[in-house]
Amino acid sequence: MSKFGEPMKGLQVFISDIRNCKSKEAEKKRINKELGNIRSQFKTDKLDGYQKKKYVCKLLFIFLLGNDVDFGHQEAVNLLSSNHFSEKQIGYLFVSVLIGESNELFQLIVQAMRNDLESSQPDFITLAMQCVANVASKEMAEQLSKDIAQILVAPESTPEVKQTAALCLLRLIRANPKVVPYQQSATRMCQLLNERQMGVVTASTSLLIELATLSPDLFTECVSLGLTRLSKLVTSTTDLHDYSYYFVPAPWLCVKLMQLLQRFPIPEDAIIRSKLSEALEAVINRAQEPGKSKKIQYANAKNAVLFEAINLIIHFDGDPSLQVRACNLLGTYLTHKETNMRYLSLESLGYLAASEFSHEAVKKHQEVVLKALQTEKDISVRQKAIDLLYAMCDNSNSVAIVAELLHYLETADYSIRETLVLKIAILAEKYADDYSWYVDTILKLIRLAGDYVSEDVWYRVIQIVINRQDIQGYAAKTCFEALLAPACHENMIKVGGYILGEFGNLIAGDVRSSPLVQFQLLHSKFHFCTIPTRALLLSSYMKFINLFPEIKPQIQEVLRSDTQLRNSDAELQQRAVEYLKLSSVASIDVLALVLEEMPPFAEKESSLLSKLHKSAPWTAKLHNVAGNSTPATATSPSHEKITSQATPTPALSVQAPLISMAEPVAAAGKTTAVAMPTATDLLVDVFGDLPPPQLNLPVDGNMVAVPSELTPGAEEGYERFWLKNNGILFENEVLQIGIKSEYKKNLGRVGVFYGNKTKNALSGFSTTITSGAELSFQEKPFASSVDSGAQAQQVINVECLAPFSEAPRITVKFSIGGIPRFLVLKLPIMLSKFLEPLEMGADQFFQRWKQLGNPNQESQKIFDALYPITKSEADTKLQGFGLSVLSKVDPNEDNHVAAGLVNTKTQPVGCLLRLEPNKTTNKYRLTVRTSHEGTSKMFGSVLSKMF
Repeated sequence: MSKFGEPMKGLQVFISDIRNCKSKEAEKKRINKELGNIRSQFKTDKLDGYQKKKYVCKLLFIFLLGNDVDFGHQEAVNLLSSNHFSEKQIGYLFVSVLIGESNELFQLIVQAMRNDLESSQPDFITLAMQCVANVASKEMAEQLSKDIAQILVAPESTPEVKQTAALCLLRLIRANPKVVPYQQSATRMCQLLNERQMGVVTASTSLLIELATLSPDLFTECVSLGLTRLSKLVTSTTDLHDYSYYFVPAPWLCVKLMQLLQRFPIPEDAIIRSKLSEALEAVINRAQEPGKSKKIQYANAKNAVLFEAINLIIHFDGDPSLQVRACNLLGTYLTHKETNMRYLSLESLGYLAASEFSHEAVKKHQEVVLKALQTEKDISVRQKAIDLLYAMCDNSNSVAIVAELLHYLETADYSIRETLVLKIAILAEKYADDYSWYVDTILKLIRLAGDYVSEDVWYRVIQIVINRQDIQGYAAKTCFEALLAPACHENMIKVGGYILGEFGNLIAGDVRSSPLVQFQLLHSKFHFCTIPTRALLLSSYMKFINLFPEIKPQIQEVLRSDTQLRNSDAELQQRAVEYLKLSSVASIDVLALVLEEMPPFAEKESSLLSKLHKSAPWTAKLHNVAGNSTPATATSPSHEKITSQATPTPALSVQAPLISMAEPVAAAGKTTAVAMPTATDLLVDVFGDLPPPQLNLPVDGNMVAVPSELTPGAEEGYERFWLKNNGILFENEVLQIGIKSEYKKNLGRVGVFYGNKTKNALSGFSTTITSGAELSFQEKPFASSVDSGAQAQQVINVECLAPFSEAPRITVKFSIGGIPRFLVLKLPIMLSKFLEPLEMGADQFFQRWKQLGNPNQESQKIFDALYPITKSEADTKLQGFGLSVLSKVDPNEDNHVAAGLVNTKTQPVGCLLRLEPNKTTNKYRLTVRTSHEGTSKMFGSVLSKMF
């Protein structure tokens, strides 16, 4: 009888019965019958080992069919104590599949495994280790990994046991790297590379790769031992019998040994370096020899060893002759018939291009790579060709490569266009001897692929133009000509608007680009742009007033128009009002000071490089190659708000994308000094609202405990924000707190500004937000102290998860003169902030109105008018609340009808409203219907106080 035991006929019959079942019900019936039989058999004490094994196998088969098995665990664990291999094997199989770490029998299983690990039977030892590797739980690793490590390095262990132990330990380390103790056995584990049995060496090498990655200093001996073993394999002419694969000696072991050597730095010993070079040369020489077989398996094995050798050459980066030979060899594979070979060759050449020793050798293949870019059918290969062209680019070939990439951009796959645009922009800047070429390249880039040009790219061209006086006139002329096209991409309008606003005077002498022509050209694009771009163009118009006083009336006429002063977007309306007032009341000298030309940006690393390095870390090495230069500056330009300071710092940038919850332009954690006109009004009102009346609240120096009640005046400040997003939330003689916020869908971003009005610094500054589970907050770090007359900014990202009625509270804590102070305020985040206006016709409105006819969904109030009854004023308030006022819906024209949708993460809440004024009685009847009961009541209560 073999060690696997005699065949189990009962199991074979049961499996046959299951397979012969005609329906699911018949199968279930047969399984239930067998489970009943097994349960009754386990209750007797007359079962021998064979019968237990048979029934446990049946349970295992039933479980694998998808049925629950809640008994028989004890019998399976008992099989682990058997002296018969077949019974023990089935026991371990059952444990591996059905029993988890939380099972009450787990400790018995661990003890049985330890007994087998300590036995003298190799078969039992390997069975236990195989089960440990399959389960790989943390508790097993803690209790058994030390025993397995000792078995691995024990001289009496057989090769099969050592091989299994190495793989088992590898599995435990990958699952629980901090639990497995390997430090004490490090030296003896390195010696496993000297084992005669190739299977042991292969398994041990896999283990050593993982260990060397975790602790390279403990396994430095692997360098010499692994190199010796590798040299024997790649230079040996003897047949390794079982370990030769299609005439290639032990290809898997060769690859693993080279991967192991890549875990260590370049050897300092000259003898080891020489030996390494010889081994790598032998691999390259063997790759160039005529093939011994035409089968694909032979080519795959040989090439696997070759490309891993090239990876090792790239890693050590210290032998120019080897790198050049590798480049020449890879060049021959660029036209290989196998797609994988072309792909791997392009990838490896890209890494070799990062070395100063092989950069020139890589450039020799430029024409072949350019051809591959145009002719390759596989997009992944074309992507690697682009990467290689980017890597091989330098001062000598930059113009040709950028031109080819621009040509390819017109037909490039959409999935790679954004990365391609980024690389072209970086190369154009990096190797621009003539910056007019750089400007031409970026503008062409925007024209060809404007949708894929990120803000970082057009920010960057503006930074460079501002920092280099020699190209400002050329840039203005080129942008003006680009804007003459009937259809311009919005990014082109942004660049043109910014540059003409700064340097339009440099081309104003030509009648074809006179000041009025420039203004009319920009304004002809205005109505086709998004709100952020319109905001930028308004700033450019204001710059024109300073540059060209003769067109001031035309610009003021635009700013004075209803489309600007009554714009539904608060930011555009605010700019128009402020710019119109500034242009009307300020003198020429004041305008010249406020609207002076932007100063040069600080010299920093390009933000484009940072973005590319983040998406492709390997490109960071390319900028150390000789001939490469680092671009000049990375500060993002902001034409959002005109300012006389060196760096524009708007309170909350319009262009910051709301969904990404990006940081505002002003750096978090820094205080910004502000002008102080008088002793009683120390802070500039950055929100454009009039400050509320001074509260003159007493400051209680003895207050230490955090109050639970709202600070006096907090409720009044909160109520002001029902119809606006920006303004002063709270102010006393110590602190002014302002809010600037924006919302989109169920997301919002709130900028809170803390202005210190005292002559002392406020220290220990911190805030705490408390709210219900309906809101989720993310607070950005900000300054812990606010100097006298300075302002700190806190950015809060908020997500509405479900409808809510209670406003979140913010507790502001700080100390002044060593005395702690507290303010408890309502954060003006209302459910209405997440309202999205809805447009609909009369039929659709009344259909939905009827659908919301449930009494719980309606709130109706009749109340006295608090303000004069005027239709335009009421419509403005409803729009400010977030609703869309619907015209020609209600038969009575004096009535107001509005609709909106409250966006939350869990469920949208539809909102319909009818407001019916009665001028005779000076009363209103307000009816609000929503799909959420609490929302109807809350909106009705709030809105009834606004009319």
